[in-house]
Amino acid sequence: MKKGKVYLVGAGPGDAGLITVNGMNAIKKADVIVYDRLANPKLLKYNQKSAKLVYVGKASKEHTMKQEDISQLLVDEALAGKTVVRLKGGDPYVFGRGGEEGQLLYQNNVDFEIIPGITSGIGGLAYAGIPITHRDHASSLHLITGHLKSEEDELNYDALAKLDGTLVFYMGVANLKNIAKGLCDSGKDPKTPVALISWATHPSQKTITTTLDEIINDRFTDEVRPPSLIAVGTVINLKKELDFFESKPLHSKRVIVTRARNQASSLVEALEDLGAMVIECPSIKIVEKNNNELKEAIAKLDSYTHLVFTSQNGVRIFMEELLESFDARKLSHLKIASIGEATSKELLSYGIKYDLMPERFVAEELAALLLEEVTKDSKILLPRAEGARDVLIKMLEDKCNIDEVKIYKSEIEELDEETRNELLDGADYITFTSSSTVSNFYEMIDENILKKLEETKIISIGPITSETIKEHGKKVHAQAESYSIDGVLETILMEAQK
Repeated sequence: MKKGKVYLVGAGPGDAGLITVNGMNAIKKADVIVYDRLANPKLLKYNQKSAKLVYVGKASKEHTMKQEDISQLLVDEALAGKTVVRLKGGDPYVFGRGGEEGQLLYQNNVDFEIIPGITSGIGGLAYAGIPITHRDHASSLHLITGHLKSEEDELNYDALAKLDGTLVFYMGVANLKNIAKGLCDSGKDPKTPVALISWATHPSQKTITTTLDEIINDRFTDEVRPPSLIAVGTVINLKKELDFFESKPLHSKRVIVTRARNQASSLVEALEDLGAMVIECPSIKIVEKNNNELKEAIAKLDSYTHLVFTSQNGVRIFMEELLESFDARKLSHLKIASIGEATSKELLSYGIKYDLMPERFVAEELAALLLEEVTKDSKILLPRAEGARDVLIKMLEDKCNIDEVKIYKSEIEELDEETRNELLDGADYITFTSSSTVSNFYEMIDENILKKLEETKIISIGPITSETIKEHGKKVHAQAESYSIDGVLETILMEAQK
C-alpha cells in the first residue's frame, strides 16, 4: 500500500490569491482535502476531480466536527495511503491548532509537512491599510488570542498595556468590550486607536476605526461580527494614506456573472481586480455537435473565399478541428470576418488576425460590412451555434453563396446548491452577455431567488440581449456602449460611481 502523507496548509486570510505556491501544489495532488470555514472555497477548484472533500468548518460555538475527530480523520486517511491536505484559514500554527494535529500525526507515525500561510493578523491588517509595524509607530507586533482555552482564564492585561507595539487580537469579538476595558484599567491610553476588521481580505471586508474608550461606551460593538480582528495601536492612524483595498471602485459590490463557465474567467478576474464579490452563475454550457459536417467543410476550404466567426466558441471549436489535420496555412487564401473584440482575441490566440470586424458588434453590422465586398462568386463558410439568429443568412444569401455549419449548441446549466445560496443573499448587479444567458437564467432560478433579485440592477452587453431581457418582463438598468465585455465593465464602473 502507498504510504500516506498529510500536508497542514495555510490558505491565507481569505483572498484565494494569497495562498503559497507550495500550498497550491499540495491541493492539486491531494486525494483528500479537509477544509475550514475560513479557507476560500475557490481554492477547491484546483483539486483533482477524484479528490474527497471534507468540510470541518467551525463558527463560534458551532462546530461541524470536534477538533479531536478532525485530527483523527487526518491520521485515518493517511494510514489508508492517502495524500491528505488539511486546508486552514491563515497559518496552521497561528491559533490554527496545527500543532495539536501535528502531534497526533507524529504519535501515529504519519509523515506530515507544514506549509505556512499568511496569517490574518498581518495580511488582514495590510488589506485594511494598516502596517503592523512602522518606524514612527510600532517596532514590535503581538498576536494574541481573544478566545482563551477556559472561559475562566484572563489575559494578562497588565503586561499587554505596557507594550508599545501593535496588538492584534484574534477571535475576540465576543470579548471586545472586556478587552478594551482590561487594557484601559491596566493603564493603556483610552484614546488609543482601534481597528475592527471583519472578513479580512475578502471582497466583503469592512473596517471600523475607533478608540478603546468608544468601545467601552458601546459604540460600534453591535456592528462587528465574526470573523473579525481587533487591532490596537497608533499604526491605525495610517489607514487613510495606505488603504488600497477598501478604496477599490467596486469594493463590496456583489455582481452575478451568467456567462458559460469556460468564457467567464476574463470578466470574473476583471471584476475581482476592481474589488467586486463575484457570484459565478453560468446559465449556459457549450455542447459540441457531431462535427462530420465541419470536417467536410474544412476538407474543401479551398473552395471558400470568406470565413465568418460570430463567437469565441465558434473560433475555438473550428480551430481545434482544423488543427487535427492541417495548420493555419489552410486559411491563407481566405478573408476572415469577426463579429467583435472577444471573437477577434480568440482568433489571435491561434495566431490569426481578422480582415473584417464591424464597429458595432452585432450581426446586422457584420452582414453590412460583408455586403460591401462580396459578389455572386463569393462563397462564405459560417461555422456557428445551433439556433443562432438568422439575420446573417437572410442579409447575405441573395448576394453570395453561404454555407452555415452548426458546430455547437448551448444548453441550460444546472443551479448547484452553493450558487443558489449565494443568489439568495442578493446582489448589486447582474450581467447578461447574450440572449441565451438571459433566457436560461430566468428558467434556472425559482421564485425565492427572483424575489431576492428584484432590486438588482441588470447590465446588458447590447441591444439584442436587452430586447430579450425586456421580453422576460425585466428592466435593463444600463446597456454597454460598446457591445463587449470591456463595455460591460465600464458600464458597471459608471453605475457604481453614481
